[in-house]
Amino acid sequence: MSSQENEALAIHQQELRRGTVVLASLLTCRTPQYGYSLLSGLEEAGIRVEANTLYPLLRRLEKQGLLRAEWNTAEARPRKYYTLTEAGARVADALYADWLDLTSSLTALRKETTP
Repeated sequence: MSSQENEALAIHQQELRRGTVVLASLLTCRTPQYGYSLLSGLEEAGIRVEANTLYPLLRRLEKQGLLRAEWNTAEARPRKYYTLTEAGARVADALYADWLDLTSSLTALRKETTP
């Protein structure tokens, strides 16, 4: 690929990942997660996200009522744990259904246009 193509690809991959990170974060927070555990879990699943992207996202999802945050001070190092709310579970399920529909549509388009 040319450098121009690589640059365009990088921009579009970043846009694609943004929405994926929201859905992946909601799905992962079905069990309590603190920031670093969420970063690690997403990376293990093959979803790369920077901490400076994830932490503002978690605060935004909390503000929207999709995640609940609670401090755990029982351990030596206090950690803020995020858990999916009922509203967050409904949104995650709806987004996941949309994801499956899009995947199916894209797969069909690729089959139709591949010689």
